[in-house]
Amino acid sequence: MFDRLRSDIQCILERDPAARSRWEVITCYPGLHAIWLHRPAHWCWNHGLKWTGRFISNFSRWLTGIEIHPGAKIGQRVFFDHAMGVVVGETAEIGDGCTIYQGVTLGGTSLYKGTKRHPTLGKDVVVSAGAKILGGFDVGDGAKIGSNAVVIKPVPAGATAVGIPARIIPSKAGQSADVTEATLASATVAAAAASPAPFSAYGVEGQQDDPLAQAMRGLIEHTAAQERQIALLWQSIEKLSTAAPKEVGDCVPCDAAKRESFAKETLNDLVGK
Repeated sequence: MFDRLRSDIQCILERDPAARSRWEVITCYPGLHAIWLHRPAHWCWNHGLKWTGRFISNFSRWLTGIEIHPGAKIGQRVFFDHAMGVVVGETAEIGDGCTIYQGVTLGGTSLYKGTKRHPTLGKDVVVSAGAKILGGFDVGDGAKIGSNAVVIKPVPAGATAVGIPARIIPSKAGQSADVTEATLASATVAAAAASPAPFSAYGVEGQQDDPLAQAMRGLIEHTAAQERQIALLWQSIEKLSTAAPKEVGDCVPCDAAKRESFAKETLNDLVGK
């Protein structure tokens, strides 16, 4: 038991640079208090003491601002960071090493009792502020949920989910979320050498684009290339018309687009870098 308590404290010291001492973590971190109060509530729930479990859960909610149903399953080294307004449903499962920020909901979309209504988070999942994960599906190990994302379908291991409804950004091996371009190379080497992936605060994937932005950028590039090809064709036809006999005449329409006018750079700026 004491090893588990020490593990709860140590995981906060490792992931929160604002945590300066074990005593500060024990006395000033409501996320830790919510975890510790959930354990007796969960024990009571599993041993038929439903009301007692709910009462402890409700007391924990009043004390910490974090609502965890006593039926929820929570693994080891789980960190509720800030976590005011977090709601964890009855059939939710949170794997080892997960980090959950404020305003997160692990909710259900089914009204049938006795069914798996809430999500299952794998190991080392990061759920950012305001995210909503709704439904009885799995979120794979090491996945990241972006701030305010609404996730309504499974997320593969290592992937990132962003947007409303959430879109999936595939994982990129060897890249850490909280690095800059200047430190990317060193972070890649370090990540490959170490077995656990570097922790990414708030699940921010600085090196990855929104998949919708990637699709839009691809369409812009394709459209610009097509316009260039059309302009080259008209220019070639114009040269051939000039060299043709007079009785053939000029076969280039007056409104032919012989110069490129597609605002590629402007549209790319609107989509974002």
